[in-house]
Amino acid sequence: MAETITIDIATLYTATGTAKLTELPTYTAQAQKLAGNGNIVTLTGQGPIWLYLYISHALHGKVRTLRYDSPVTGDIVIYDHSPF
Repeated sequence: MAETITIDIATLYTATGTAKLTELPTYTAQAQKLAGNGNIVTLTGQGPIWLYLYISHALHGKVRTLRYDSPVTGDIVIYDHSPF
């Protein structure tokens, strides 16, 4: 059964305080580890749009459903590959 997991994008780069393009492989590995396989994942938190886009692409094919959530937009489904 799929788990529901929330990834706060800001936690991926808290060590440096600023997201850096040179650290994309590190951020991607962290997000993939947190997401697991076949789960329902929500991305949230403060972060640059390029990091959200990159992580979204990296999780495609790995997670069942990807969502985005913010106080402004609420919950938005980015993609859903659930057969149900």
